[in-house]
Amino acid sequence: MTALRKTSTLLSDAAPFVIRAERASDVAAREALLDACFGLNRHTRTCQRLRDGRAPAEGLALSVVRLGRLVGTVRLWHVSAGGKPALVLGPLAVDASCRGRGLGAALMIHALAAAKARGHDAVILLGDAPYYARFGFSTQKTGELSLPGPFERDRLLGLELRDGALDDALGMIMPMGPAARDGKLRPAAKARKLASHAA
Repeated sequence: MTALRKTSTLLSDAAPFVIRAERASDVAAREALLDACFGLNRHTRTCQRLRDGRAPAEGLALSVVRLGRLVGTVRLWHVSAGGKPALVLGPLAVDASCRGRGLGAALMIHALAAAKARGHDAVILLGDAPYYARFGFSTQKTGELSLPGPFERDRLLGLELRDGALDDALGMIMPMGPAARDGKLRPAAKARKLASHAA
């Protein structure tokens, strides 16, 4: 566990935030937070196809808690980036009441350090380049990669945790890693399955 230090942007009487491993008891609060941050249609987004039916990478599903309440979340997932082993990061979300305090940045730094400590070579995400550049993400080695659905090329970003990990990465980013323990189809997979039966 990592306790975040109060910064000058926090009120002096603010309770500390704690980043810890996600627990089963976090699931309902995590899903509600993601719905609030990304909308109910979040399950139809392209990156969701990389997560459907899969478990997050071991030790890389993190929660941020304040006063016993989940206020932030991030998860990383195994993918093949054109044949190169990597992780895809996301979604990352922070409760609206806690934004502007550096919590999202602290969660990113913690997640990337944990991924590197576990021996992972690279992290890919779909996001705003100006925000994620401060963590080392760029389009430098993602130009020849694609996602299984529509996406904006300038938002496909990569970070090497080991030099050269994404050299010559080319082709489709595909889900890898273990299946989710519950064995249930995720909402996006359910929607696609229903659509295919209706067609």
